[in-house]
Amino acid sequence: MMKTIGIIGGMSWESSLVYYRILNETVKERLGGLHSAQCLMYSVDFAEIEVLQKEERWDEATQVMIAAGQRLEAGGADFIVIATNTMHRMADEMQAALRIPILHIADATAQAIQAQGLERVGLLGTRYTMEQDFYRGRLEKMHGLQVLIPESLDRQIVHRTIYAELVLGQIIPASRALFSQIITELVSRGAQGVILGCTEIGLLVRPEDSPVPLFDTTEIHARAAVDLALE
Repeated sequence: MMKTIGIIGGMSWESSLVYYRILNETVKERLGGLHSAQCLMYSVDFAEIEVLQKEERWDEATQVMIAAGQRLEAGGADFIVIATNTMHRMADEMQAALRIPILHIADATAQAIQAQGLERVGLLGTRYTMEQDFYRGRLEKMHGLQVLIPESLDRQIVHRTIYAELVLGQIIPASRALFSQIITELVSRGAQGVILGCTEIGLLVRPEDSPVPLFDTTEIHARAAVDLALE
């Protein structure tokens, strides 16, 4: 029997849309016929979340995320997918407040990297994901990966592109070229692959934009959710 996937979305809805598509396409691939994903989505207003992020009001953001998780739990979800990398910052606090498990995006991504036999990877994402320990630290301490992040100016470019373009659905070729340069720089420092560690980056960067494998966290996370739902 298929488990019900609980999705916390809207951060941004541009990538939540991709999650929904991949969940349903993957269930159809696995089960055939008219099958689709059994899921619930609670979608937040990203404008409110972005203010909490920018002002580093992480305690308030945590309460918003816990409340979203509790709504999904009350609605009958069997486990939760947080459809954003950055807001895994409060995944541990959320898990402590919930009875159902959270499928952590960094764990799913690490498994995909290790399945390809890689040890040293670059990480692109919001500045919170690149610079804070909640994501890199989990990859390094729990999964034994070496994680490289771009230099300071390149981190600013990546962060700005996410918030000024990608979450608004703007896909700009000049930004794709910049990301390709940033990826090449990470590879020159030894990255064997690159994590697209923001759920919108996969809208911009394509496999042909990188000399090494790309790990699109949106796709990896959504497919891992189907694996768990069909276990």
